[in-house]
Amino acid sequence: MLFIGIDLGTSAVKLLLMDENGKIHKIVSKEYPISFPNPSWSEQNPNDWYEQSLKGMEELLLDCNKSEVAGISFGGQMHGLVVLDKNDQVIRPAILWNDGRSVKETNYLNEVIGKEKLSEYTANIAFAGFTAPKILWMKENEPENFAKIKKIMLPKDYLLYCFSGVHGSDYSDASGMLLLDVKNRCWSEQMLEICGISKQVLPKLFESYEVIGTIKPDVAQKLGISKEVKIIAGAGDNAAAAVGTGTVGDACNVSLGTSGTIFISSKTFLVDNYNALHSFDHADGYYHLMGCMLSAASCNKWWMEEILKTKEYEKEQLEITKLGENQVFYLPYLMGERSPHNDPFARAMFIGMTMDTTRSAMTQAVLEGVAFGLRDSLEVARNLGISIERTKICGGGAKSTLWRKMIANILNLKVDIIESEEGPGYGAAILAAVGCGVFPDVQTAAKNLVHVIDTIEPEKELVQKYEKCYQKFCQIYPTVKTLYQKLN
Repeated sequence: MLFIGIDLGTSAVKLLLMDENGKIHKIVSKEYPISFPNPSWSEQNPNDWYEQSLKGMEELLLDCNKSEVAGISFGGQMHGLVVLDKNDQVIRPAILWNDGRSVKETNYLNEVIGKEKLSEYTANIAFAGFTAPKILWMKENEPENFAKIKKIMLPKDYLLYCFSGVHGSDYSDASGMLLLDVKNRCWSEQMLEICGISKQVLPKLFESYEVIGTIKPDVAQKLGISKEVKIIAGAGDNAAAAVGTGTVGDACNVSLGTSGTIFISSKTFLVDNYNALHSFDHADGYYHLMGCMLSAASCNKWWMEEILKTKEYEKEQLEITKLGENQVFYLPYLMGERSPHNDPFARAMFIGMTMDTTRSAMTQAVLEGVAFGLRDSLEVARNLGISIERTKICGGGAKSTLWRKMIANILNLKVDIIESEEGPGYGAAILAAVGCGVFPDVQTAAKNLVHVIDTIEPEKELVQKYEKCYQKFCQIYPTVKTLYQKLN
C-alpha cells in the first residue's frame, strides 16, 4: 500500500509518497504566493493551495502503481482563518498564522474577557496569530463578509474539504483556534458566544488518525486513483511533524522551520500558570505543550539573503568555531513573538557589537538567538516539573550541523537525529497508514517507522559557557520591552 502526506506550508505545499514500511518513494513541492496588503498583514488565496496540491499530486503519482494508493492525510500551517459562504465558496483571502492585524481583538480577549477565563474555556490565552481574534477582527472590520459566513475552516482543512467534500478538522489543529475546549476535546460554548458564531459554522471534529471519508469521485478520476482511497483527518503542522519524528507519548521535538517550536508530548493534560506555552491536543490522541517562536530559520534566511545577499549558508558558518564566547546577542523577533512573551510589538535586534565585531560573529548571534528563544520555552516546561533529557529535531534549520550542536548545548539536551527529516508530510503519511489499519495506533506506527541514526551529546564545558550567555540573553528583552511599545 502507498500513502500520501500533504504538508500545506506557508510558502509551498509539499507532497510525500510513502509505503507501509515507511520508505519515502517521492517528494514533490509546489510554491504559491503570499501577500502583505498592509503592514503586519499576511494573506493567501486558498484556491492556490488546492490548485498547486492537485498539480503536485499528478507529478507525485507519475511513476507509481496508482492502484496501490490507499490513503491521504494532511499536515498544515495552523491558526489561519478560511471562511466559506453558503455555496462553499471562499469569501475573502485567508488570514494567516503570522498575520498581526488583530492586536486590538487579542487585547480585548486577554484583558476584558480575561486570561483566566480564556484558560478555563480553552486551556490557552489569546495570541494575535490565533483564529478567534481574526474572527473578531472580521466581525468588526468586514461585517458584510462576516454575515456571509457559513463555514469557518483552518488552512489544511480547506484542502481536506476539497479532497473529500467533508467539513472536518482534527483536535490538534483546532486547538490553535482558541475555540476548542482542549481538555475535553469539544468546541467551547463560551468562546463561540464571545465570537458571535454558532457551532454549525465550525467543522466536525476528528482524531488525527481517523478516516473522515473517501476521496471525491471527480478528484479520484482526475488523478487516476481509486475512489475508495481513504481521507484521514491529519494534524496541525507541528503535531504532524511530531508524529513524523516519533514524538508521541512522553517525548520532545525541536523544529527549526520558518517558525520554531519546542514540542513536548505528554499523556497527561498540563497547563502552565502563565499560559506562556500552548496547551494543545496531540495527533496521537493525547496532549502536548508547545512553545512557538514566530521567527526561527526565517531569521537566518533574512540575515543571509536579505542582509548578506548570499545563499551559501554552510560557507557562512565555517568560520564560527568559538562557541559560548560570542559577545554579540540577537533577539529573534522579526515578526513579534509568541512564546513565551506574547508580544506582537517585539522586534529583532543586535546588541553588543564593537569595532572588532565580525560578519561571522553576527551570523553566530542569529543562530544562538533562536536557540536561546527556544530555551525560554523549555524553562517554562521545566518549571512545571517536566523532566526532559533528550529531543528529536527537524525542520530546514536542522540540516545545519553547527545549529544542532548549539541546540544541544544551549538547551542541555541530547539531540537525536532521525533518518527522515521530512516533518509534517511524513507525519501525515504515517497518520494515513494508521487510518488505513496498517498500525493499531500512532505510537506503534512511530516506533516502527521512525529511526534514530545519530545523537548529539551536550558537552559539559560548553553547556556551562552557554549558561552564562543565556543568563545575559534573558536580561535583554525585559530591558527593551517598553521601548518596543513606544516604537510601535
